[in-house]
Amino acid sequence: MLFRSPWATSAIDKFATGNADLLILVGRILLAWVFVGSAYGALTNFSGSVGYFRSLNVPAPVLFTTFTVALEIVMSACLILGVGTRYCAIVMFLFVLSATAIGHRYWEYPAGAQQIGQYNHFLKNITIMGGALLIFVTGAGRFSLDRRLG
Repeated sequence: MLFRSPWATSAIDKFATGNADLLILVGRILLAWVFVGSAYGALTNFSGSVGYFRSLNVPAPVLFTTFTVALEIVMSACLILGVGTRYCAIVMFLFVLSATAIGHRYWEYPAGAQQIGQYNHFLKNITIMGGALLIFVTGAGRFSLDRRLG
């Protein structure tokens, strides 16, 4: 059994509440980092991204890739700047849900490294959806354009 000190719990609570706005900003930036990296990867290897979507039988893979990259860039900017944050969180949740359903159906892969890789992406996406819900509930915090613009 772990020892739980009332002081430690109180100190942790005070730290979290005392730094909530800064921690929300850091959380928004970390969550956006996934989309920045994904957009950068797709832009630097656009034909590879198109090929991946083509292999998944996505209709109009060039248009789909273009739309995906644009959406990832917009979501990243909105998260980092904290503008339209709650709307962005809803869009992010739906985007990641769709990406998971389209691209990370791990159960369709043969047992082994590919299935494990797709399963890890599936789990990562579930986690991102959880982060999107948390941002939806908390909002952007004090360090955001949402707060500055009223």
